[in-house]
Amino acid sequence: MAVGGGFDLRDEPWIPVRLADGAPQRLGLRGVLQRAHEITDLELPVAPAAAGLLRILAAVTARVAGAHGDTLGDPGPAENLQDWLRLRHKILRHGRFEPGAVDAYFDEAVPAGRFDLFDAARPFLQDPRLATECVTASGEPNPSGVNKLVFGRPTGVNGAILFGHFTDAAPAPVPAAEAAWHLIAQLFFGPSGQCTPRRITDQRTGSTDAAPLRKSVSYFPWGRELFTTLVLAVPRPDTAPDEGGQDACPWEEDLRSPLAPLEPLTWPGRLLTGRFRHAALLVPSADHRAVTDAYLTWATHERLHRVRDPYQILDRRADGDFQPREADSARALWRDVDALLLKTSRTDAQRPPCLEELPKALRPTLRVRAYGFDQDGQQKDSVWFQATTPPVLQWQEENDRSMAHHIARCHEAAERTGQRLELAAMVGWKLSADPAADASPTAKVRLDRRKPGPWASAALHRFWPAAEDTFWRLAVPEQSGTEVMRPFVEAALTALDAAVGGVSRADIRVARARSRARGLLLALLRPATAD
Repeated sequence: MAVGGGFDLRDEPWIPVRLADGAPQRLGLRGVLQRAHEITDLELPVAPAAAGLLRILAAVTARVAGAHGDTLGDPGPAENLQDWLRLRHKILRHGRFEPGAVDAYFDEAVPAGRFDLFDAARPFLQDPRLATECVTASGEPNPSGVNKLVFGRPTGVNGAILFGHFTDAAPAPVPAAEAAWHLIAQLFFGPSGQCTPRRITDQRTGSTDAAPLRKSVSYFPWGRELFTTLVLAVPRPDTAPDEGGQDACPWEEDLRSPLAPLEPLTWPGRLLTGRFRHAALLVPSADHRAVTDAYLTWATHERLHRVRDPYQILDRRADGDFQPREADSARALWRDVDALLLKTSRTDAQRPPCLEELPKALRPTLRVRAYGFDQDGQQKDSVWFQATTPPVLQWQEENDRSMAHHIARCHEAAERTGQRLELAAMVGWKLSADPAADASPTAKVRLDRRKPGPWASAALHRFWPAAEDTFWRLAVPEQSGTEVMRPFVEAALTALDAAVGGVSRADIRVARARSRARGLLLALLRPATAD
């Protein structure tokens, strides 16, 4: 239902979910939490919006999930990790959120209108001041355009059309529910660089920093029902900086000056929802059922607090520091599984903090859901994706060391084989295409990676899907301790042969090149020799 003629996200059906009986349904924030134990999946079609929404829901869960008068977000239980884990265990055993606690939060704890997408005074996750601060030199409104709000729509002269045919000259309104998705996606994954200018003082500034999750992938422990997923999504208090101060989410506090110093990054509200670098304001249609225009600009230029995101893998850079693993649409989720299972004591990768201290009783059923957005650090957006593993968290290193390391070996074998296949295909193509090249088995072949030839991409295109099937076939306890390299090499040989084409039609040079390339792959099966 609409409240006050707006679009109240507490009760408007804007979040698509899947119920336990298989039925799809759309619910508001209130319904999602009160029926979380009946929901098996979140079905938001915009993956970056889903990644942001789960952080918002986790922050609300910390406020409403409780037992014996304490909630997961209370500072008391958070002072001692074991006390907090015991509280979480009690909440999980209860199996659902108390409807009264959910109502009390939405109707009493948060000021009225804060969850209305079009509230005049304080629309959800927006800044109403933009209507007077984003203006031309003559004082006329200067909105960014609704196409700027929606990821995938073209903007400006060179905008690429990804998901529909829209133009700045004739922008199509966005249904309010979808506008809420893209608002969340922009705040978490928005671009850096030039933006709609915003005048706060005499200066009119038109640049912004990248959003906190830009070009990243997030990993969540995924339960059989959304209730478990949300409770486990609440970050442990020991994973956040202890900076003191009163914690708050944006909808719980008054608007702050864009020129003011940033508040301490408190747990859990500001950690999850307080790192935005963009400010937005949606312009509704007359009936408040759609968005016809939007303002998107900078929210702050203050130095960003450095903090570990609870849902990201960290990879070691060449300089020794760590950075979040970047989203890569060409990289399937199974290639990250070892980083989700092995302890963070590894020197090259650290698993997400949300996957630490998981309840032992739930591990056999827990999967991992990943949401990623393949982007560059500035303006270019490629493709978003989501993926879910089988229930692999039962094999975390602290729970099943043998399986964790077996899966790591499987992944290492796949990666080594993929790298060798690329090299072998490049060598093979060079030998087949260059009459001057020496095709003898021990001859060195000079490669130009700018000219890899067609075999490498064709072979890898066939190899990685086959490698995924091989990986999951090997990633079971019955295969622990078996040789893992040979199945991947066999898959690579098949992919190479398909890329090269039929031997019967090949000339002698191609046949020799193919033989040399196959030899490079088969060398992976030879025992390592000591120097």
